[in-house]
Amino acid sequence: MKNESEWDGAVLRDLSSDWAERVVFFPQCGSTNDEACELATKGAGDWTVVLTERQGAGRGRRGQRWISPPREGLAFSMVVRPRGPAALWSRLALSAGLAVAEGLEVFGVSAGLKWPNDVRVGGRKISGILVESGSDFLVVGVGVNVNVTRFPEGLEFPATSLALETGRMERREAVLVSCLDRLRLRLRQSEEEFEAVRQAWSERCVLTGKVVTMDVGGQRKTGRVEGLAANGELLLRGSDGLERILQADLIREVDSRSSDPW
Repeated sequence: MKNESEWDGAVLRDLSSDWAERVVFFPQCGSTNDEACELATKGAGDWTVVLTERQGAGRGRRGQRWISPPREGLAFSMVVRPRGPAALWSRLALSAGLAVAEGLEVFGVSAGLKWPNDVRVGGRKISGILVESGSDFLVVGVGVNVNVTRFPEGLEFPATSLALETGRMERREAVLVSCLDRLRLRLRQSEEEFEAVRQAWSERCVLTGKVVTMDVGGQRKTGRVEGLAANGELLLRGSDGLERILQADLIREVDSRSSDPW
């Protein structure tokens, strides 16, 4: 990996020579997901990682902009070539969130998960994940707030970082390797033993038992979250009974201290 002053390639090689060989570093780019998609289309192998210091057009779910300050955050994307059928690829998005939560806990935080794959610490977002698919591959894009201490105004959700939570700065190379190790493990496991992934994910779910509203295909739904179904769908109990939600946007908790609001 070429070092451009912000990143120390020697440190990364010392931590993991395997990952150092797989990382393609761009001092700056529009989007690591776009760069990873292009590399995958040209034949890049499983677990190829695109890493950047400055991302001009980083994005999250629903096209929202992802802010990753230079020298403070992590912005990377991993090429994954699933072995299973495309119908089960949605499981990998859940697995990615679990993996990043586990990777960050090594540094002293207790991380929860907001379905489908936001990583939260103390109710605040510390990492966002965007999974996009190609013809025979997936790209798992990850943004992590590592040493960020100030966030811009107008964020949709309150944010935090490892530095704010622990009171110390971390080597971003170490955080990267920790997350990559867990991603490779959990993404493979999700294809071979998804029930173990589902159970581990469920233990971290911050929405279980909460009443939420969400947008499902343009329709607003309200209900109490009862966990995850066998294939990772969100179980939502509302006025029409128990539903399995495969995809939703704008998921927000509502006040349910007195009674269910439906």
